Amino acid sequence: QLVLVESGGGVVQPGGSLRLSCGGFGEIFDYFSIGWFRQAPGKEREGVSCISSSDSSTHYKTSVKGRFTISRDNARNTVYLQMNNLKPEDTAVYYCAAEGGNTCQGPFGSWGQGTQVTVSS
Repeated sequence: QLVLVESGGGVVQPGGSLRLSCGGFGEIFDYFSIGWFRQAPGKEREGVSCISSSDSSTHYKTSVKGRFTISRDNARNTVYLQMNNLKPEDTAVYYCAAEGGNTCQGPFGSWGQGTQVTVSS
């Protein structure tokens, strides 16, 4: 089973940047589409972005388009989420998850433990 580990969260001021990393091991990483999700206190988990396994096509939640960029480095078994111009409403625990296909439509079967992102002045 693919095991995922997130890192890179932290506290940043509005307008700042963070880069999250999602490292995978235990399976052939290239075979999996990887999505980033987030969950804020009292809110449901929501999809933020996804990168497919086949052609590295990318998908974004509307509210993060133009601010977040997802990319993958299969040689390092890692997917990144570059987050720029962060806003307080981006505050959440961010999770990465793996889909064993190439559509980014799910289901996502393997999840990381999450990393906290806090945007506050």
